Amino acid sequence: MKKIFLSIAVVSFLAGCKNDSFLDIPVEGQTEESAFFKTQDDALKATNAIYSFLRGWENSAFPYQFIFGVPADDVIKGSNPGDASFINAYDQFTYTASDGGVEGYWTGQWQAVSRSNQVITRVPEINMDATMKGRLIAEAKFLRAYFYFNLVRIYGGVPIFDGLQENYNKPRNTQDEVYNFIISDLLSASQALPDKYGASDLGRATKGAALGLLSKVYLYKKDWQKAYDTSNQVMAMGYSLDPDFNHLFRVKGEFGPESVFEVDCACTAQYSGSQYAEVQGVRNQFGWGFFTPSPGLENAFEQGDIRKQFTILREGQTTPEGDLIKKGDPLAVDTYNYKAYVPKADQNATCAQGSVQNIRILRFAEILLINAEAANELGNTGAAQASLNKVRNRAKLGDTTASSQAGLRTAIWHERRVELAMEGDRFVDLVRTGQAATVLASYGFKAGKNELFPIPFNAITQSQNVLTQNPGY
Repeated sequence: MKKIFLSIAVVSFLAGCKNDSFLDIPVEGQTEESAFFKTQDDALKATNAIYSFLRGWENSAFPYQFIFGVPADDVIKGSNPGDASFINAYDQFTYTASDGGVEGYWTGQWQAVSRSNQVITRVPEINMDATMKGRLIAEAKFLRAYFYFNLVRIYGGVPIFDGLQENYNKPRNTQDEVYNFIISDLLSASQALPDKYGASDLGRATKGAALGLLSKVYLYKKDWQKAYDTSNQVMAMGYSLDPDFNHLFRVKGEFGPESVFEVDCACTAQYSGSQYAEVQGVRNQFGWGFFTPSPGLENAFEQGDIRKQFTILREGQTTPEGDLIKKGDPLAVDTYNYKAYVPKADQNATCAQGSVQNIRILRFAEILLINAEAANELGNTGAAQASLNKVRNRAKLGDTTASSQAGLRTAIWHERRVELAMEGDRFVDLVRTGQAATVLASYGFKAGKNELFPIPFNAITQSQNVLTQNPGY
């Protein structure tokens, strides 16, 4: 999608919201909604506006890392102790319903849901090419499902908005109802999305992306048979592991054979890329130095695992691309997220440091691990070992020695930790597998409370207390 991120200052995304609605977000553009959604070009621009959110601050930079990264045992705040010290609340589970990060992530996801609902509701009314119309609606449904998946994993049951509403002050739906809504969107999207796109449209949702995310949703629901069957569908679609783990995360490895869904962060004179890599880049050289690997993560890698050297970037080392990682602030950390490293040769001076770095949301390696976990829970040891070993072998490790169901379960969970390290899955994995209360106890995690984040105080107030708070907050 290198050429299609348009400047969407055109749609009143929340027309009709009450002034006291918890979804009442300032209008981003100047064109009234009634004057928009008239042409195929309008439909494309509105859909691209959803994609543009994926690279935005709330979805991929600071608030995202507060929520999905720091609460886990693999990520620490980074930078130096006095820089953005408020982030420590997420490491120590002392954040509250009034915390800016809790509210920022919530507000951002709802803004994206609203953009999706505009397309899903308004595009059917446009006189345009039928195939294009169906595809854009399917893309919007896939993206809405992705945002709801983020919301339900972090906040639990949330209100379901299917289309444009007269009243946005709705009570929360249950977690099961939200998951079923997500599943419905992904099933619908998978039936209309193409298997692939041409070069100018890379980054748009595909059939494989919809089915891949669907298999992950089934994993969270512990619907093992559907997770297994759906991941098998994706495995039969032509994806493969990139044989070079370092190449996989570099700019030259974007949209490779392992990419099931990734966010295009192209930086041009017109578009500003993303700050995903900048906030994590080497301090005083490539970025700000936040969200860095913990000693616990470093110790989790087996001897000989090549992923360790391409997950943890160290001061003083020279990368394969020829960059000497210099010493930065003497008070700062000395290791960084290698996966967010953008070599000097690939930097684009038009935009911020590292802004060209694509964000990998779903990789084929995770599809294999979903398949392995589901197969193991179904008692299919051979299939579980086969999928797990493909991931291990790419890391230059031998086949797993685990053979019992319990042993394989532990091995698969461990493999998710080291394969997906620094990619935002560790905390929610610990919660969904029931390990969080034990693994995170020393950080201050309280069972029955910290599995979910609080609903923001302002959201509850603006909803006139229609929204209810999660337990313990």
